[in-house]
Amino acid sequence: MGDAAETGPKRILVADDEHLMATGLATGLRTLDFTVVGPVSDGESACETCREADVDMALLDIRMPGMDGLTAAAQIWEERQIPSVIISAYSDDRYLARAQQIGVYGYLLKPVSTENLRVTISVAWSRAMAHSEQGKRVDQLQGLLANRRTIEQAKWILVQEKGMTEPDAHAYLQRMARDSRQRLVDVASTVLEEHGRAGETPA
Repeated sequence: MGDAAETGPKRILVADDEHLMATGLATGLRTLDFTVVGPVSDGESACETCREADVDMALLDIRMPGMDGLTAAAQIWEERQIPSVIISAYSDDRYLARAQQIGVYGYLLKPVSTENLRVTISVAWSRAMAHSEQGKRVDQLQGLLANRRTIEQAKWILVQEKGMTEPDAHAYLQRMARDSRQRLVDVASTVLEEHGRAGETPA
């Protein structure tokens, strides 16, 4: 998605097998100063286009030949982290329930006005960016926890095999990191590798 994360979507894919609907969506998007990618007429083409073209968001009809819009939305998000808005003539509970799956950040009922399109794209983009940031924070937390576990394992080895106290073991690792100009976790990883103890958990 490039710089769009900061400024909002610019290039939007349209996927709808109804020619008049696809043309209307494309016209509305251009009126709102978006660049239109496509249109394409099925879910497989939507996924392929997102792989090959620069796309920030996808507008997907829910019923298309072959792969439907909901399946395409999930695949596009999984592969490219591109959020989708579903465009549908149907508001059945089964569709709405499926639209809660990952990748779908907005749902518009046909016919679609330009104003509804503008508002839904804005809200969907904000939701997608919030979801993405939350995912990044989770990844960062998991990385910090993994690093802490590695350092604790290395300290445990030094306590067990060199008879150090835990504070002395930590200070020893810090000194090694400072002297070698490495991160503490990298020094700890080296200690684990040297002792063949990577993955063990302190008792």
